[in-house]
Amino acid sequence: MISGGWVCALHVRTAGLAGAALGSDEEEIVYLAYIVIDVHTNQVIGQREYAVRPTRRPSAELQTGQPLEIVVQQFDEFIRSLQVDPHSPLFRLVTDGQPPLRQCLHPEACSKEINLPTYYARFHDLRKEYVRAYTLRAVAPRAQAPPPPPPPDHPSTLHDMLEYLGITPYTGENFYAGEAMDMASVIQRIISDGFRLELPETIDLILETGICSKDDEIDGNCIVRARGLPWQSSDQDIAKFFRGLNVAKGGVALCLSPQGRRNGEALVRFVSQEHRDMALKRHKHHIGPRYIEVYRASGEDFLSVAGGATCEAAAFLSRGAQVIVRMRGLPYDATPQQVLDFFSTGDDPVQVLDGLEGVLFVRRPDGRATGDAFVLFPKEDDAPKALSRHRKLIGARYIELFRSTTAEVQQVLNRSLETRTSTASTPSTASAPAEGLLPVTLVPQHVITSGTAKDCVRLRGLPYEAQVEHILTFLDEFAKNIVVQGVHMVYNAQGHPSGEAFIQMDSETSAYLCAQHKHHRYMTFGKKQRYIEVFQCSGDDMNLVLTGGVTPSTSPKVLSPGTLLPPPAPAPRLLAHHIAHQTLLARQHENLLLASLRPPLLPILPYRQTAPTYQLPLLPTQQQILPTKRSYERAFTQAEAPPAKRPYSAPQIAPLSLPVFSYGGSTPIFSYANTSPMLSYANALPTAIPTALPAGYSTPLSAALPPTMTSPFPATLSMFPTYPYYPGV
Repeated sequence: MISGGWVCALHVRTAGLAGAALGSDEEEIVYLAYIVIDVHTNQVIGQREYAVRPTRRPSAELQTGQPLEIVVQQFDEFIRSLQVDPHSPLFRLVTDGQPPLRQCLHPEACSKEINLPTYYARFHDLRKEYVRAYTLRAVAPRAQAPPPPPPPDHPSTLHDMLEYLGITPYTGENFYAGEAMDMASVIQRIISDGFRLELPETIDLILETGICSKDDEIDGNCIVRARGLPWQSSDQDIAKFFRGLNVAKGGVALCLSPQGRRNGEALVRFVSQEHRDMALKRHKHHIGPRYIEVYRASGEDFLSVAGGATCEAAAFLSRGAQVIVRMRGLPYDATPQQVLDFFSTGDDPVQVLDGLEGVLFVRRPDGRATGDAFVLFPKEDDAPKALSRHRKLIGARYIELFRSTTAEVQQVLNRSLETRTSTASTPSTASAPAEGLLPVTLVPQHVITSGTAKDCVRLRGLPYEAQVEHILTFLDEFAKNIVVQGVHMVYNAQGHPSGEAFIQMDSETSAYLCAQHKHHRYMTFGKKQRYIEVFQCSGDDMNLVLTGGVTPSTSPKVLSPGTLLPPPAPAPRLLAHHIAHQTLLARQHENLLLASLRPPLLPILPYRQTAPTYQLPLLPTQQQILPTKRSYERAFTQAEAPPAKRPYSAPQIAPLSLPVFSYGGSTPIFSYANTSPMLSYANALPTAIPTALPAGYSTPLSAALPPTMTSPFPATLSMFPTYPYYPGV
């Protein structure tokens, strides 16, 4: 409360929007005006106005101005020249609403790394003081004065206050100083009417750490979700993004992915809905080159991330540390003493808070180390010293260091607790999970339907956060046709939602209408919209998808809530049988085709000296024209002339004495299965092989032999016997 001292009317203009949207477009400040009023005399004792030069986007019209840092220093020197101590509790800034300081001056100073004087962190909102003085009637007006008309509860502009108080607006030539002069007139009227400035506002410059329990009550109107954050952002970086707004104690919760890594999102809890509403106006403001999306969130969202349920986390975080550092990549056999030595040795050593008690290792459900740990440090100045050891070695492993938060510690430990709980509650009849997979809890549920009747629907593409109530809201009027305990969420082998669900309806007609009306419709989940695929299916289809043809204990998917169903019969391998059958048919066709193209084979009979011999005539020398050898480059040269030809002489055919077989007067035929001589004394081959079948093909061998020769084979043996065919051989 100020009953004496000095007040200073501060007016801020940016290069963008004004009024209630001031600062929402992230434009720079281009004008500042100050008017100092002595409360005792109710007189203006000094005023200054400054043109501020933008630095991110320089303007040709404001080249005569000074940077914001210089303007702040010039006003500080000016106020001291008036024999006024700006750091005194009796000095206060007064602004027209919250945006000038909260949305403009402090965010811009933080982004430009300008340290504002401490008196910029406390101020009075002229609109709130006006409402308190004239609407709430904190001090009764003079009796002789006629009662004024009731003022608006929430004046939207400065003109509303001037009109109610009967003050003539400023009409001077200085247009930019007009609003500052009108503010000074309203302040002087409030003082002259006997009212005092009793509603001070403060701006928190330091984020306080705190512990949040899952049993706490959280106002859902004070939560926002920030998305698109750099993965290395800490809670302090997020607090700087919202500089000017008061974040609740322990109100920054970084969200983690299922793998335990930061996913670029954070939930932020503010002290009031007013600050939350101003935070939403920073949608798509920037951290460096990245723009940040800001959306509403609920108290349940914040508790699910920041709420702690373990005494271990509460005891660790209650030690009063100002800095928490997360270590990643530790050897599995690392000890707390090795962690202490890691930070206390080398250049610029730093001490861990409470020694060995300031180190917390993260372990798996079975007690094995994960390679992660959290370390506490007592002072903010210890943070850069500790983080300077990023990627230094412990043994042969390099260690990654990140600044962490209380919410991140609780998230990691909560997941460890949930995993241990699910391990303890898993039925003994289920098989042990594979290495690296989280055990899945199966609890009793309604018996799943079966049969070929298509009285079920399958939902695909659900958000991973969707619950049963969200599905019922999505199905709308078709939800009344769902049987009791007929919603089955599908989880993967790691125990995470798969984005699918099966719904048992009361009839095929209900399932058909639901699929027709809800297919590719959108499900709204917070600020996200996902279109959902809806298909009609049967109970057998559902069982086949859920079990994959194996028992539930080894199935890659489980139901939630689930049951230990009797092992179903293996699914028929129709596709495998079809593929095998088609392969056999293809091989048969291939073999028949090759047999039709293969020349006939003649059996080779043993040579007998008594058989009559014949001399094959020598073949005449033939001149065959063969292409000369060409190189690879020449083969693809288009403009090259046709290659020269070289003569090739066929070798002389030596006399060959073989038994001659008669096939109804046909010419002698010889067939060879390879290119090497079939007899040792044959040194050459015929130059051509006939392809037409001779007369007498497939006649008995005894009929083909000369009368003077006896057959070594049975009389029933044909020249080309038919062998049994085995498919696939």
